[in-house]
Amino acid sequence: MDMQLKQFTNAEISDLLVRHDINPTPQRVVVTRVILERCAHLSAEDLFQIIEQMPDRPGVSLATVYNTLGLLAQKGVVREVIADSSKVVYDPNTSAHHHVYNVTTGELFDVDAHLMQVTGMPSLPPGTSLEGVDVIVRVRTPS
Repeated sequence: MDMQLKQFTNAEISDLLVRHDINPTPQRVVVTRVILERCAHLSAEDLFQIIEQMPDRPGVSLATVYNTLGLLAQKGVVREVIADSSKVVYDPNTSAHHHVYNVTTGELFDVDAHLMQVTGMPSLPPGTSLEGVDVIVRVRTPS
């Protein structure tokens, strides 16, 4: 869904970026503000189109959107979700949750982590620890 739930000031976004060890450039602030305000699963292209339509936007290229989203994902501000090989979206919900992906419509929905149980985990390679489990349930709408 593409609805705005909360408005952020540029100062609030700048503070958030600094807390995540990210330099708050004007371009990074606008990309972060838009994805957090939309509270939706957006691709870099979706986000770029939204920013392009903003009347007061700073000059933001598609490459800057990609780079900023990659940095935000790396620093834990958003999650990168690979729904299928051709669909990478960024999720501002960083709490524990999984997804249902409709391959027919392209819609991606959050599922609370407490509603799913993953059992039968394989042994982890020596010297590693479990960081997390992401489940994507794929469904198809009948034609």
